Amino acid sequence: MANTEYGYVRSFEGNDALPPSNWIVVRIDGRGFSKLCKKYNFDKPNDRRALDLMNAAATEVVRSFVDIALAYGQSDEYSFVFHESTGLFERRAAKLATSVATAFTAEYCMQWPTFFPDATLTRPYPAFDGRCVCYPKRRILRDYLSWRQADCHINNLYNTTFWSMVLKGGMSTTEAELALKGTVSSDKNEILFSRFGINYNGEPEAYRKGTVVYRSYSEDECVKGSLTAESIGDRVADSASKTQMEKDRKRKQKAQIVIDHPDIIGDTFWTAHPYILASKRGQDYGE
Repeated sequence: MANTEYGYVRSFEGNDALPPSNWIVVRIDGRGFSKLCKKYNFDKPNDRRALDLMNAAATEVVRSFVDIALAYGQSDEYSFVFHESTGLFERRAAKLATSVATAFTAEYCMQWPTFFPDATLTRPYPAFDGRCVCYPKRRILRDYLSWRQADCHINNLYNTTFWSMVLKGGMSTTEAELALKGTVSSDKNEILFSRFGINYNGEPEAYRKGTVVYRSYSEDECVKGSLTAESIGDRVADSASKTQMEKDRKRKQKAQIVIDHPDIIGDTFWTAHPYILASKRGQDYGE
């Protein structure tokens, strides 16, 4: 940038670099999605086309940003987890949040015709906002992801029961809301089964557990220890050569991106994929 007499205005820019050695979560949320759902007549309580569109957009964001270790989504939100060692955009919060949110929005709009071929997008177009949150430990990061999955279960159980009472039980939305006031999970499960013959545990996992998007590496790569912090994060150790850096980046770009609906509150998923939250070779991923 040219050094002119007007350059002093740069001093007004705030320093929003996020602290090092923190996992960065960029969470995006749909803006005005209740109106969007109504406008395009989304199925209730879940529209599989809409969820598949969200997952397709998230997959391309993960593919574009190789420092994303994992993404978790439900409803109209997605959380993208950047590895603690990332140096992308010098860890500037605004750059990370806006880059992810705009990339997701673009993918969502561009892929819309694939999932809704009979519904042409018109203004106001779908849009997503984003925010950055730092988590200093993997244990806290896992608690965050558990919180989002628990939220998915609570909301989906309520919505499944609510809309069954309205669409199948003939109740008004006000009547259904009053009937569910003060109920707990067991009450909702009983209503679903006794009145509508629905076993909630038999509902699609995508609805009950949300969606996890991550890179899958071969067992051979993991055994050889190639997936360390240096190869997962954007920054590598000073001793690492540029050639090795490029190899690591290409490995991540070529990795298979998986869309799945596992339980991420328990340990099974993380034990099966220890490299996702790996920090350094031999270190416990759960710390």
